[in-house]
Amino acid sequence: MNAALDFAKARELMVEQQVRPWDVLDVRVLDVLAALPREAFVPPAYRDLAYSDMELPLAHGERSHKPVFEGRALQALALEPGDSVLEIGTGCGYLTACLARLSREVTSLERHADLADAARAALDAQRIANVRVETADAFAWDSERRFDAICVGGAVDSIPGRFVQWLKPDGRMFVVRGRRPAMEAVLLRNQVNAPRIDSLFETDLPYLAGAAPAPEFKL
Repeated sequence: MNAALDFAKARELMVEQQVRPWDVLDVRVLDVLAALPREAFVPPAYRDLAYSDMELPLAHGERSHKPVFEGRALQALALEPGDSVLEIGTGCGYLTACLARLSREVTSLERHADLADAARAALDAQRIANVRVETADAFAWDSERRFDAICVGGAVDSIPGRFVQWLKPDGRMFVVRGRRPAMEAVLLRNQVNAPRIDSLFETDLPYLAGAAPAPEFKL
């Protein structure tokens, strides 16, 4: 059995034994996870672990998400083929690719130039052309564009108002908020009078740079 067949089987098992049992039942999401080669995005040293139920190390102390987390995020956003998406935190680019397959276009922000370059190369190799990866910090970047959906790849102490401003009316944002060990993944909907926030599941995620709680000083 060659490596390609091994990865194909591992991908099938990831979907059936990890993602689906975690209540990810959206057929479009499952189809994308079953089709995209995750091993093409993770660092070469960890390709044999691409379909494991674990986070994988990236440069600069960053890490990839678990497959189950990515499945839940994609399902929560309920992307439509005509949607424009903003991703905050490109990482290895795998979740970026999934977002792209489910939407019209993706703008993805990555602070680290080398991670952004590697993600662009992986996306190009998979012929995913509806993504623009920008080397930028989300707290310094701005745009007059408004997006149908935002996917935030790191946790925040509280949801930044600037992120909400990038949403169209009725747009939705997937984000993890709170303080360890009581973090929760939520879906924010940008409704007319005030954003509506629905809790999705408990989790634990490293903070997005610039979004951690201020240190507490104790006497």
